[in-house]
Amino acid sequence: MPDLSLFIPNQWRNNRWLFSVLGVLVALAAGWLIGTWGVKGALMTIAVPVALCMVVGTLIEPKIGLLVYVHLSFLIGFIRFLPPETPLGTGLDSVLILSLLGTFLNGKRMNWKRLRQPILWLLIVWLSYTILEYFNPEAPHRPAWFYNVRSFSLSWFIIAIIVLVNPISRNDIRLFIRTWLVWSFLAALWAFKQQYIRLEPAEIAWLAEGGARTHILWGQLRSFSFYSDAGQFGSEMAGVTLICLIFFFEGTSWLRRIIYLLLAFILFWGFAVSGTRGALFVLLAGYPAYLFIGRNLMNILRGCLVAAPVLAFLMFTHIGDSNYQIYRIRSALSPTEDASFLVRLENQQKLRNYLKDKPFGAGIGTSSGAGNRFSPNHFAAQIPTDSWYVQLWIETGIVGLTIYLLMLVGIILLGIYKIWQLKDPQLAILMIALLTEFIGIAVVSYTNPILGQFPTSTIIFINTILFTTCDRWDTPKQEIYENRN
Repeated sequence: MPDLSLFIPNQWRNNRWLFSVLGVLVALAAGWLIGTWGVKGALMTIAVPVALCMVVGTLIEPKIGLLVYVHLSFLIGFIRFLPPETPLGTGLDSVLILSLLGTFLNGKRMNWKRLRQPILWLLIVWLSYTILEYFNPEAPHRPAWFYNVRSFSLSWFIIAIIVLVNPISRNDIRLFIRTWLVWSFLAALWAFKQQYIRLEPAEIAWLAEGGARTHILWGQLRSFSFYSDAGQFGSEMAGVTLICLIFFFEGTSWLRRIIYLLLAFILFWGFAVSGTRGALFVLLAGYPAYLFIGRNLMNILRGCLVAAPVLAFLMFTHIGDSNYQIYRIRSALSPTEDASFLVRLENQQKLRNYLKDKPFGAGIGTSSGAGNRFSPNHFAAQIPTDSWYVQLWIETGIVGLTIYLLMLVGIILLGIYKIWQLKDPQLAILMIALLTEFIGIAVVSYTNPILGQFPTSTIIFINTILFTTCDRWDTPKQEIYENRN
């Protein structure tokens, strides 16, 4: 990182009295804030300097801003513990824009040629469509467009630019994955606290305000940790379980393999206590994808030997049905016997009738949270989406949904092609893990609207750029051979 002292004017460096005066002024300001606002003032005296350091650090090194964005994406789940009007979403957007600004300010050391990557063109097509959706004549409240377009396309596009042109190293990728796993581990522990110890008052209040309808079933809590809901939490836990299993199978150090196996068990039980049945399909889709993309016969045989008994246990026995978590996981394999699944099909039939003459949908921002806020009486706002793809279908129509699905397929195919070209096996393992987790999340998004929710969206947006451009970190075979010797 650059030396921050270089940004201090020369005439200031020898004037110690100036810094003494500034220190006294800062101390007086902190005292006034604490005396006037109490605890809030004390928090401000800490938050303001930290925020200033973050702003300066991001402008000097944009990768810092991207890492802060990842951390804040997990922290946003604690909004339940804050006043209702706390603008955490706006704060996240500000960090992302600041990172983009820092990228432009450091333009001389950025590799702008990487913007020619196919992944960016796929995102441009989708972004262009969502921008045109602003003019959809069916939209009842145009300003609502801004609230959902960020999670639909805009944030993805900005993250793509930042990740593509910044000098990101393999160490940066490892740091990102470790950060992701650490936060997931903490999320699992928080869920265990909810399930086996107690809920916090703010969480109880959230359940009382309506969350209990979907998070307390037959007297059993569906743990949601510090995520938006149990659906997203369970899907994320299944996704990181898959990541840890891949690292276990592909690891070379037995110590690391044991650590990843233990972590996989912890995260899998985090998925179990969420009571999210659909999240099982993250594993059911991602695990076969890992075996296929890896193209390793021994792994395929080993994978079948591991998966077959587990599926047989769930599908053909009733062992463990007395345990609520095991029963919920088993019931995911019989969706036609589930009343809530049948209700979803009925809602989709209603939407099909409503959207049959609206190929471009009802307009971005008409369903889900934005719809309930800005146009609660609109038909689109009154039908539960229950699926990311259903939400896209409502707001962008069959045309938008088709473009989006084709983009996802294009991203997956591009990722497979890039990974198969890699010469470095260790890099290939990292990228296969990211790609297969993405495939699992893309499949489970049919049952849960998680692709547009923090922190899943942040992780997915970064991952897609990494595995579709992974050849930039590849190591020539000759160099790999020399390092081994």
